[in-house]
Amino acid sequence: MYLITVFGNLLLILAVSSDSHLHTPMYFFLANLSFADICFTSTTVPKMLINIQTQNKVITYEGCLIQMYFFLLFSGLDVFLLTVMAYDRFVAICHPLQYMVIMNPWLCGMLVLVTWGTIVSLFYCTSLGLYFSSAATQSSHSGAVASVMYTVVTPMLNPFIYSLRNKDIKKALMRFFGIAALKG
Repeated sequence: MYLITVFGNLLLILAVSSDSHLHTPMYFFLANLSFADICFTSTTVPKMLINIQTQNKVITYEGCLIQMYFFLLFSGLDVFLLTVMAYDRFVAICHPLQYMVIMNPWLCGMLVLVTWGTIVSLFYCTSLGLYFSSAATQSSHSGAVASVMYTVVTPMLNPFIYSLRNKDIKKALMRFFGIAALKG
């Protein structure tokens, strides 16, 4: 699942960066979300895979702090990018004639910068809920399942949900890999 997450998100970044038709605010935000998802998943999954392989679940205090810092940073980034994407869609639907004036490159850049700089998110509720829940009310198995759901499954599905089913992204990937000549 980790490789699918990284590969799917890299494909999305590749499609958006290589096709000038996709240089719009929506795809700019999607590419940033894909990058954030790769980073988010990479903060915990490689260590988890090593732990499973070696049967050693030890992490140093410093390692734990660093991992938690980046985990919270990228999870907050995910949430704020999703919020910015919702605003982008709001403007596109409610103000279609003024969309390009409102969602200009400067504003899109500022929204991403603000998103990168702000670390408050809904994912904190999940992680804090797991942290503060007592061992008596929750088994370690259910905690592990919840952890995998929000650290692996969601970032893996984001490229498929938001764009790989999109015909513009498919066309861009086909052009990039030279498949358009075969189809056309």
